[in-house]
Amino acid sequence: MIEASELAELEATLLPALERHHLRLLAHGLRTFQAVAGRRQGPLPASDALAVWATSQPQLAGDPGFAATFLDQLAGLGEQLASIAGRRGRDPLALELADLISWAEHQAQERLELSPFRADSAAPPPG
Repeated sequence: MIEASELAELEATLLPALERHHLRLLAHGLRTFQAVAGRRQGPLPASDALAVWATSQPQLAGDPGFAATFLDQLAGLGEQLASIAGRRGRDPLALELADLISWAEHQAQERLELSPFRADSAAPPPG
């Protein structure tokens, strides 16, 4: 699970609320993968290990439809985490919150640099 200090670190970023929410989802997914794997290094757990884990969770075991949807969402988070880890030259389970924050800040900076509404843009303001 995400610790209170990690949430405070995430909330202290200057990222917009939607991006902080995305970071919370990524961090929660990372901690879930780490819990399922029982380690904080190496590759993400296989989908069959995730399915076994899901059936052992009381919140998920009672609703197979929700469990399937949750596992689909985890798979998407896993792809994102693997991509972030690959860019950093690390295993996905070795990622830390600081890695995710750095990635999100870099993504935001790239969007700002491509924005036609940048303050230093040569284009005149709209209107």
